[in-house]
Amino acid sequence: MESKQIQGPGPRDTANYVFDNAAVQARTRLGAISAVFDPGTIRHLSERGIKKGWRCLEVGGGGGSIASWLCESVGAEGSVVATDIDTRFLDTLRLPNIEVRHHNVVTESLPEAAFDLAHARLVLLHLPEWEKALRRMVLALKPGGWLVAEEFDSLSMRPDPSANPGEVLLKTYSAIGRMLTEHGADIRFGRSLFERLRAQGLVDVGTEARMFMWQAGSHGASLYRANFVSLRADLIQAGYVTEEEFERDLARLEETDFLAPSPIMWTAWGRLPPA
Repeated sequence: MESKQIQGPGPRDTANYVFDNAAVQARTRLGAISAVFDPGTIRHLSERGIKKGWRCLEVGGGGGSIASWLCESVGAEGSVVATDIDTRFLDTLRLPNIEVRHHNVVTESLPEAAFDLAHARLVLLHLPEWEKALRRMVLALKPGGWLVAEEFDSLSMRPDPSANPGEVLLKTYSAIGRMLTEHGADIRFGRSLFERLRAQGLVDVGTEARMFMWQAGSHGASLYRANFVSLRADLIQAGYVTEEEFERDLARLEETDFLAPSPIMWTAWGRLPPA
């Protein structure tokens, strides 16, 4: 049975989001993110006590790996609503208990008091109006329902050659951070998740940070390459990097001594107080 597809009530503004799901590199980018971060995400969702019959919300479902896991976890008695501003990958899911929605969480409403669990990964940091999005997700929870949010902090742990000689801060990586910031993203957003969830009135709030050391041939290096290539023309045209600098950084990803600490992935969770 194919997933149900529901058009949102209004236009979706994608101007602030620089990573286009229509890009050739999008599937590689989303696949690398899943390969690196899905195990931690699944652990955190499991620790919230997910069980058969739950109704779950996945905001910014991307490639659909977590939405698929949620569908399996809640079983035929449960259901999953998976949203995104571009659902091209979610639309390929063939699951009987999923509903796919074209949806902008900042401007379009969600069902209120409807979900046992809501999850978003690498969504809020891109939104200048993140507070509206977060509030919609909180209001979508049933009393006692859980919110799990996961966001990068790309500033607190930069490459340090004094720790490992192979760690070099690539100019293209910094240029992408600059581009994201100029589009309204907060590339340190994950660091503030704990207080932002608590400010929403959630209880039992907790956080965990995890990171990895990426090297040539790793999923992390693949993610960097996909990000670099997808934004190549924009970065060079804006003057953030020269063509020579870009090609040098791209080649560096393949060198045997390449090392890069990943962005810190902060996971925060909290529960709406029971009625």
